[in-house]
Amino acid sequence: MAGTGSRGRAERRSAGELESEVLAALWATERPLTPAEIQTGIGGGLAYNTIHTILKRLYDKGLVLRDADGRRGAYRPAKNAAELTAEAMHDALHRGPDPVAALQHFVTGLSAQDARALRELLAGHDE
Repeated sequence: MAGTGSRGRAERRSAGELESEVLAALWATERPLTPAEIQTGIGGGLAYNTIHTILKRLYDKGLVLRDADGRRGAYRPAKNAAELTAEAMHDALHRGPDPVAALQHFVTGLSAQDARALRELLAGHDE
């Protein structure tokens, strides 16, 4: 949410941060939400038009789906949080010149708990 800067002015959130907040609001419920419901849920004094613009960007990126609800549109996520995160990880892995080196650096930075979970997932994948 927007905080207050050193001069008492509200700090602006980046478009990416706002997109993440809107997606989080959508993931937190099982039903589609209208822009007004998202605006209320996020708070922080965001204008309705700002929420609507963020939803349009997310729709254009294929990250949300729009359900017609009479005159109002309601939105729901196209993918759950885990699916979106996995997609971003795949994209990042294949963006660099050496995916194996990237994986090596990623794995060496995992916590013991995450490394154990990864080993279990990989062991189940081989079956």
